[in-house]
Amino acid sequence: MPKHELILLKNMMEPGYTGSLHDYERAGGYQALRKVVGKVPPAGVTGMVMKSGLRGRGGAGFPTGLKWNFLPKDYIGPKYLCCNADESEPGTFKDRQLIERDPHQILEGILLACYAIGSETAYIYIRGEFVLGAKILEQAIAEARTAGYIGSNILGAGITVNVWVHRGAGAYICGEETALLESLEGKRGLPRFKPPFPATNGLYNKPTVVNNIETLANLPHIVVRGPEWFASIGSPPKSTGTRVFCVSGHVKQPGNYEVPMGVTFRELIYEHAGGMRSDKSLKAFIPGGASAPFLTPNHLDVKLDFESVAAAGSMLGSGGVTVMEEGTDIVWAALRLMEFFYHESCGKCSPCREGSSWLVQTMRRIVAKRGRMEDLETLVDLCKNIEGRTVCAFGEAEVAPIMSTLKHWRSEYVTLIQEAEAANLIKLEPAVRH
Repeated sequence: MPKHELILLKNMMEPGYTGSLHDYERAGGYQALRKVVGKVPPAGVTGMVMKSGLRGRGGAGFPTGLKWNFLPKDYIGPKYLCCNADESEPGTFKDRQLIERDPHQILEGILLACYAIGSETAYIYIRGEFVLGAKILEQAIAEARTAGYIGSNILGAGITVNVWVHRGAGAYICGEETALLESLEGKRGLPRFKPPFPATNGLYNKPTVVNNIETLANLPHIVVRGPEWFASIGSPPKSTGTRVFCVSGHVKQPGNYEVPMGVTFRELIYEHAGGMRSDKSLKAFIPGGASAPFLTPNHLDVKLDFESVAAAGSMLGSGGVTVMEEGTDIVWAALRLMEFFYHESCGKCSPCREGSSWLVQTMRRIVAKRGRMEDLETLVDLCKNIEGRTVCAFGEAEVAPIMSTLKHWRSEYVTLIQEAEAANLIKLEPAVRH
């Protein structure tokens, strides 16, 4: 059993728990909704979330209650909540487990958020490949509607909320909130220029909140147990609560682990995930999904909170921790990630569209031992011409693997290039002698 209290994963760890409405209610589900609907004003629910310190679990880590507060107060008309279930970040698989194993926990969070922001319509935008998850959510919505938790006059309080599942088409860029909105509207998933922001001009140009699956799943617990309880967990005051981290790669026990924010990477990797799968030492790890810069064994004692990871030169991101042992070809690993980003570039911005292609070509040449020393300068120049010059954060994401591996393992790039140069010299020797 884990030594820390489980919050989001607790129900599914109970023997026989199926995630049905009956099981969820028996575990205390929908008590948060009963506690606030028609009894606590919507602003009071937002106040609870702000007081809890809950921050977005999808990547950016923006304070959830503050995000809600950006919606115009005097607006009269439809508002929307979009639940971002487009989990496409390599090395990240927590939302999938939450969806498939405890869907009503997510639905209750969605209903609470809708109540707080005054929205009557919520869309769950789910990754197209999550066919099972979409079916489970549809079934859960049907159960909740029959029980009176979704639809008109919820719990007899005169509140209406409808929830719909929308399957995406498998585009990584639709994890970016404005590209998600474009896709929901039936358009090609391309990020929007900001401002205006979704809080004022979101779905169908109406005020909209976009929250991640894990973020919303925390809401029932905050309401039932109190914001002070949630704020006491983790690394107060800025990184509160627990976080579900996805550990994969060269570890003995890959999987999802829910721990209080503020534990160290050493504890997560060596205690929870069982340590390295072989007798080899740790060489590198990615702390927050493929878009987060690589870290080294020197960062094992960095705390898993937003501020500490940022100070170490990376980001907590989506919570996907990918572990690599000694012997891993770091340059090849960076290339594989770069190939993913190249494939997923939406093509809207020239620096990203063209630059990602050039980065892949250069990296492939180095890995194939056909590189030149000037390629290293070319890589840095290309990355700097992408970073900060794209509509969304995709540009920063795609250069992270290259810039961070050049920073910490530049010698491996140099070795590959030196081997290429030596091979070329050998080929030239007979001609020189002749």
